Amino acid sequence: MNIPIVMAAFGTGTEAKKTYDIIDRIASEKFSGHEFVWAYTSRTVKRRFQDLKSPRQALSELKDKGHTWAVVQSLHVVCGHEFHRLMEEIHDVDIRISVGLPLLISPEDYEMVVNAVTPLLPSDMTQEAAVLIGHGTDHPSWTAYPALAYMLRERFGQKIYMGLVEEGYPTRESVVASVKAAGFTRVKLIPFMLVAGIHFQQDLMGHEDSWKTAFEARGISVSADNRGLGCCPDIVEIYCGHIRDALNVIP
Repeated sequence: MNIPIVMAAFGTGTEAKKTYDIIDRIASEKFSGHEFVWAYTSRTVKRRFQDLKSPRQALSELKDKGHTWAVVQSLHVVCGHEFHRLMEEIHDVDIRISVGLPLLISPEDYEMVVNAVTPLLPSDMTQEAAVLIGHGTDHPSWTAYPALAYMLRERFGQKIYMGLVEEGYPTRESVVASVKAAGFTRVKLIPFMLVAGIHFQQDLMGHEDSWKTAFEARGISVSADNRGLGCCPDIVEIYCGHIRDALNVIP
């Protein structure tokens, strides 16, 4: 009996479903013969959609089917609060588990992310800066974002920036000021989130109090990529590598 794989995503919605379908297709092809089960860690999703499984429910059902082991693959970007809540939820389930870690873990992961986002960058970066925008966190894992920014700048120089929607650093204000001071007249916003959902629509490209309006207020024109990281096959491959790592430690 092949080890089942529980894909632990945060939330759901129209854009999320499209993104998860892409991830599921790629991962299922790479791990054919393994059962894939989707589960959701968002507390709001659990309250609103009773038919969607939590990771704990998914693992309990797999136990009832006779499985003794399962992989739980986190689809978080960093090991922040949501990842640790996932670990707390599943730590005492009645089935042995091996955890596939979030996107940004090892230096090799960061290098692969830099390679993966390269096709999303502007073709001419002499006048157009690129700004990758993540969700952000006040968890100590917030340092993952500046670390990635450092590696991006090692590759592409001072034409690329990292910003965050919510907690953490760099903030929107600091990024907008830096882009303006560097003399750029155009900027491309790239959502550094698994799904380009409500944060993309409102916080990045909304008509009020958004990254778009903040740049435009400084005379900088804005374009954007409307796809989340989960739509990028090279990003999905990093998660698949973490699934592979989790499978390899199972006796």
